[in-house]
Amino acid sequence: MSIKIIAVDMDGTFLNDDKNYNRERFAAQYQEMKSQGIRFVVASGNQYFQLISFFPEIADEISFVSDNGAWVVSEGEDLFNAELSREAFLVVADHLLTQPHLEVIACGKNSAYTLNSYSSSFKQLAARFYHRLQLIDNFSNIDDCMFKFAINLPDSLLDDTMDALTDKLEGIVVPVTSGHGSIDLIIPGAHKAHGLRILQDRWGIQDSEVVTFGDGGNDIEMLRQAGFSFAMDNAPEKIKQIARYQTDHCNDQGVLNIIDKILNKEAPFH
Repeated sequence: MSIKIIAVDMDGTFLNDDKNYNRERFAAQYQEMKSQGIRFVVASGNQYFQLISFFPEIADEISFVSDNGAWVVSEGEDLFNAELSREAFLVVADHLLTQPHLEVIACGKNSAYTLNSYSSSFKQLAARFYHRLQLIDNFSNIDDCMFKFAINLPDSLLDDTMDALTDKLEGIVVPVTSGHGSIDLIIPGAHKAHGLRILQDRWGIQDSEVVTFGDGGNDIEMLRQAGFSFAMDNAPEKIKQIARYQTDHCNDQGVLNIIDKILNKEAPFH
């Protein structure tokens, strides 16, 4: 069975805890992937503009399933945008603002947006993850194609908040965990697996020819969809149970270690 797509989550998966990766090793692997006809897809909750910054030399050659599947770009071509209706956007925003323990980023196609009233430490944190970020006084006057909400909160409140948001916003947005102390509220059905499906249909690639890597709740659908799915050693136990295989910690180049096996057609890829 030949592999046609390698799709990677970024934070906690492809990237180490320093938000970097072994660029020299991957560059060599990427050249071999191209020669074998394997496509590389970045599938992340992060903003598109953030993601392309990690791959400056090849961003126009590879594909991005960004904002957890809301925006799909392949070889520089815009293929898909999900969009929250204005009504849905305002319902969600208004509810989130009633929750004092949450800090909110509204994620759109042109920019991400957060409130001037939040602490400077949170705004600095947000700026690390969003290359395009605007500080605004309220969420009601944004003119953009809005994809999702990203929420920052204490780790201790994560599970209870997930449950409460799931109940309160059912049918409007779906809460998914995207890492420590963070929740993304995504459009129903506009997840990473859907973005991958768009690319697979475009290229005529079967699930059995796809390898996915992830470590969080927003990776579940694409881990289930792919013929070969790998959870990182640093992933929670429930993610490890969903994935078909496991690889090393993100700090130990777990993704690149498996890419070597794919390229060399070692088990389980022979």
